[in-house]
Formats: sequence, structure tokens, C-alpha cells
Amino acid sequence: MNSNTASSSGGTGSADATAPRRNSKRPKYSKFTQQELPACKPILTPQWVISTFILISAIFIPIGVVSLLASRDVVEIVDRYDAVCVPATASSKNDKVAFIQSTANKICNRTLTVPKHMKAPIYIYYELDNFYQNHRRYVKSRSDSQLIDPKNANDTGDCDPESRASGVPIVPCGLIAWSLFNDTYSFRRNNEQVNVNKKGISWKSDRDSKFGKDVYPSSNFNNGTLIGGAKLNSSVALNEQEDLIVWMRTAALPTFRKLYGKIQEDLNAGERIDVTLENNYNTYSFSGKKKLVLSTTSWIGGKNDFIGIAYLTIGGLCFVLALAFTVVYLVKPRKLGDPSYLSWNKSPSGH
Repeated sequence: MNSNTASSSGGTGSADATAPRRNSKRPKYSKFTQQELPACKPILTPQWVISTFILISAIFIPIGVVSLLASRDVVEIVDRYDAVCVPATASSKNDKVAFIQSTANKICNRTLTVPKHMKAPIYIYYELDNFYQNHRRYVKSRSDSQLIDPKNANDTGDCDPESRASGVPIVPCGLIAWSLFNDTYSFRRNNEQVNVNKKGISWKSDRDSKFGKDVYPSSNFNNGTLIGGAKLNSSVALNEQEDLIVWMRTAALPTFRKLYGKIQEDLNAGERIDVTLENNYNTYSFSGKKKLVLSTTSWIGGKNDFIGIAYLTIGGLCFVLALAFTVVYLVKPRKLGDPSYLSWNKSPSGH
């Protein structure tokens, strides 16, 4: 009787020991949770390091050379005119500010010489220096809801101090629109007018989603006692005012270029381009500079040597490091995985 009971109880105990515990706090086993999945654990041997540096240099150096050559193929004409387009008697800063704010004739004639053949389209930019469009108060001084929907004409909350005039909301409001660039340029060659295309100079996404086709400038825009920049045609919708759209995409740096238009005909080397410009924009009060830029483009964009120089610098540095590691590996090799290198008071084996 006792043996049967013992046998019975022993069998039950063995079954309970092998059965999973329902109330156990042990997590369910899986290779993922226990980090037992196959993994690649590369060992950085000298051969691998040297080969990697050589591979990077072999890729980066050709890219840098091609990018630099493409940038050097871009033809640019840059003409700074803010200093020469004021009367010779305006020697001081105050004189220049007084001139630009007066009603005097501000027409200025310049002559540009084409250094190399310029293939159409030729992009016309104006460049401003020392103009901080990234200033926090300046960037916030606009109303995006007002620009896209005529129902939001009264939404001028962030536009101070250019939000209302005579109690009526200004459309478009804010300092960005108020300070719109207003110098103008016209070009002639061989006594013939050169047409400037001002369509498509802004981003299509801006025209379609940020400026409404039913929103028109108000008559009180830039009509106060202090004029900031250009006026706008009140009969043209904002999504067609491309000069405004380009200007309101604020620049990140104090020196920037913005697209003015495009010349759709080639210019030959040695040709003289007569420029008639109207010097209206006041950069003299903040010691700014104004430049007129004519430029072609390449597959990499405009003239910019930085990309090519950066690739060449990184590729060259990797090549130098590869050579240095090769010399060290050949002159003074180290045994891979030697644990004696881990101790500060033991000489490595073989030394």
C-alpha cells in the first residue's frame, strides 16, 4: 500500500516538474528576444581598413574632378553697381541714403562684356550682401493663411508692424512683402532689345500651394509714409506675382541671390551688353551691396566649386591615410589578437 502510494506520488511529481509552469514569469523563448540571431561581426584587420580607404578615395576623387570641371564650365558675369550708381558727390553714407530716398532720377547705365560663349537659357540674378532675411522677427512677419485664401484677408496677426494701413488690412502683409526688391534691369545688344522672360522663375509648389489665385494685392500695399520696396499690381493675383513669390522664399544666409528672369538666346564671346537699370533699392542704410549676375548652368547647377573641392578633399585624405596605414603595417606589423597588447606592464610577445 505504501509502495503504491509512493510510486504514484513519485510519478505525479515527475510529471509536474517537466510540465511548463502556467504562472511562470520567465519570458517566452525566441532567438530574437534572446539575441541569438545570426549576426555579422567583422574584424577590422589592417587589410580591410586600407582597402576601405582606397575604395573611398577611388570613388570620391573622380566625382570631385567631374564636379569641379562642371562648375568651371559655368560662365558668370558679376557686376556690383550699388557704389557706382549714385552721384559722385554722395561720398558719405548719409548722402547715399538721402539720394536713394529722394525722387531724383535713379537710372544707371552699365556695360557688360561676355567673356565666353553663354548658351541659353541665361539666368539673371540680383545678389544682396549683408541682408539678413533669416532674422527671426523678419521671417515671422507674414501671414500664410492670408496669402492663400481671400477669406483670411483680416488674418494679420504676425505681420506687425506692416499689418494695417488706415485701419484696413494690408494684402500681402508683413515685413517680407513690404521690403520687396524693386531694382529693374533691361538689356540691349547691338542696339537691339534683349527679351527677359520672367515666367516660371518661382517654384511651382509655391505658386500652387502658398499663393492663392483669388488673392489680390490691396491698394494700401506699400503706400505708407515709409516705402519699403516695390509696389504690386492690384489687378494681378498673387500666384502670378512671381517676383514676390521668389522674394518671400527667405534666404538662410546674409549673402544670397534671387532669380530675376531668363534670357532665352545665346550670347557670344566678346559681345557688349548694355544694361539700363533703375537703382531704387536701399541697401545703403545697412551697408549692403547689390550685384547683377548673369550666369549659365551645368548638370550640377550654377557655379559652385565647394562640392568638387569637398569630394577631392575627402578622397585625398582617405588616400593619404591608406598610404600611411600601409607603411605602418609593412614597417611595424602587429600580430592580430595578441592579448599582451591589452596590458600596460607587459611587453607584447615577440618584442
